[in-house]
Amino acid sequence: MGPIEFEGNNWMWSGGFYSHLFGIGGILLTTLILISTGYFNAFGAPFPALYWPHLGLLYKNKGKKRRPVRVYMDGCFDLMHYGHANALRQAKSLGDELVVGVVSDEQIVANKGPPVLSMEERLILVKGLKWVDEVIPDAPYEISEEFMNKLFNKFNIDYVIHGDDPCLLPDGSDAYASAKKVGRYKQIKRTEGVSSTDIVGRILSSMKKGACKDENHAANSDSFKTNMSDFLPTSHRIMQFSNGKGPLPNSRVVYIDGAFDLFHAGHVEILRSAKKLGDFLLVGVHDDQVLSEKRGRRAIMHLHERSLSVLACRYVDEVIIGAPWEVSKDMIATFNISVVVHGTVSENSCEAQTDPYAIPKSMGIFQTIKSPRDTTTLSVAKRIIDNFEAYKQRNKKKKVSEDRYYSEKAFVAGD
Repeated sequence: MGPIEFEGNNWMWSGGFYSHLFGIGGILLTTLILISTGYFNAFGAPFPALYWPHLGLLYKNKGKKRRPVRVYMDGCFDLMHYGHANALRQAKSLGDELVVGVVSDEQIVANKGPPVLSMEERLILVKGLKWVDEVIPDAPYEISEEFMNKLFNKFNIDYVIHGDDPCLLPDGSDAYASAKKVGRYKQIKRTEGVSSTDIVGRILSSMKKGACKDENHAANSDSFKTNMSDFLPTSHRIMQFSNGKGPLPNSRVVYIDGAFDLFHAGHVEILRSAKKLGDFLLVGVHDDQVLSEKRGRRAIMHLHERSLSVLACRYVDEVIIGAPWEVSKDMIATFNISVVVHGTVSENSCEAQTDPYAIPKSMGIFQTIKSPRDTTTLSVAKRIIDNFEAYKQRNKKKKVSEDRYYSEKAFVAGD
């Protein structure tokens, strides 16, 4: 039995101790407890616990701050999506501080196949999530006993977290067996409807081989179509991702809009730059129909998937789901927008169109900011198309394990 911490003396009138405080013996026992806990300060005489060791377990422990519970979750985080974000959100809820291990490129190649994003890009994406406190780059794919001890002793990790879907090594063994063996493993619920494998599959099946040899051609072609997503959006999920806070009356509200499709490092960096220009960052995410009409192609991820990815970013305060293409005067007044910004890197393909920022420009509140990276949704998709066969084989391999998971799937509590 460990020490019982309490803040007041009301504890003795409830619970299991209540029944022992009757009779003459109970009165004496009560008096001793009151004196030892400082209830009668006038006595000022501490009673050493060694005289009555069992009661010594009931000492007050004021001033001793509880060490934060640190949890660890790892992953490849390739083609970052809302499923990754939700997994890390759930992991954070199991502790006070979330440490995330980003698996190295070499380990991904050995266990899954070639990654789409570089380690640098994946680190930017993970660090950009609002629930992440610390990141360990080049983490191993397997939680070996050696690495587990490093987590426990060097990084002060209390628990290792993973989803309910199995994570197997090439030899078929469980990658988290060591953590489970010592009782330091906790499980969360996998987010349904999306995976990196699924996203790669959408791109491979929706774009003809070679269609992305020229980005301008790809942008104007109709070969870039979205497969049906299995994601079922709910208001509960949006609330979980939302900050739940609006701007203060005198806040400087910054507005930026876009598709934010295949949420990538370039998106994180431009959102960080935009946030620096004010106190509250409002992001408009265009709906699927608007993108199809204005850009001549559909998004790979649908509106709610893209909105959740943006909401998960630590620099974002609020999202307009299905934002209008043109920024109107009424919209500026409604949201009390101080400045409208746009990056220098754009994926718009239609040149002969109405300027969506004409009104904020006429009001003198429009600002162009330099995009920190030249990454675009098309450039990320192009990496997959240019290595069509390699990713086709990778997906074929991964699809076997995913199909097995869904065929054996049972209800798992959590969200």
